[in-house]
Amino acid sequence: MNFDLSFAVSVMPAILRGLWTTIWVAAAASVGSALLGFVLEMLRRSNRWLGYAMRFVIDFIRSTPVLVQLYFLYFVLPQYGVTLPALVVGVLGLSVYYSGYLAEVFKGGIESIPAGQFAAAKALGLGRMDAMLYVIAPQMLRNIAAPMANYFVSALKATPYLAVISVPEMLGLAMEVGSDTFRYAEPMVSVGVIFLILAVAMAQAVRVLENRLLAPTRR
Repeated sequence: MNFDLSFAVSVMPAILRGLWTTIWVAAAASVGSALLGFVLEMLRRSNRWLGYAMRFVIDFIRSTPVLVQLYFLYFVLPQYGVTLPALVVGVLGLSVYYSGYLAEVFKGGIESIPAGQFAAAKALGLGRMDAMLYVIAPQMLRNIAAPMANYFVSALKATPYLAVISVPEMLGLAMEVGSDTFRYAEPMVSVGVIFLILAVAMAQAVRVLENRLLAPTRR
């Protein structure tokens, strides 16, 4: 069966109906994973025993396939009385999965700050949390903008996993088109092109942001 460009163009509107869902899930998961990853890293640094526990949690999250986590949230939790909408499961699952990786990014970012910055903040009378938020975090963000962006792009590219739990994102709609028409090449290529455009646009936006964050250090 030959690839039909006109058919690929004709099914594009049907696939684009899931574009907003894809973007919304990716954005929400990016924010959620960043916040949760930062919390995990702060807890890991809070005290020795909690640090051990958080280290295990982070390693467990990173070592478990994202599909396993999604299946657990969507199929296992209802057996214990916790039923969540598919969209909520998708955002929560991706947020938890990438939080483990972003916790390591935050760890590297914090450790890249000279120890003298902590000492200076302490000398000014700032508490540990205030020092972290107002002194360390702004400098850390300059160092971790690029790796954080890589995981945000990865979260975007992971949204097709949500098709397995019936979230109406682009891959799921493309599969519906394929099952109705018995032509899968065209809708799959269309989805791939849309994801390519989104990923390139997101990477370019992050590059602009990174340049702005690094601008003060280049003067």
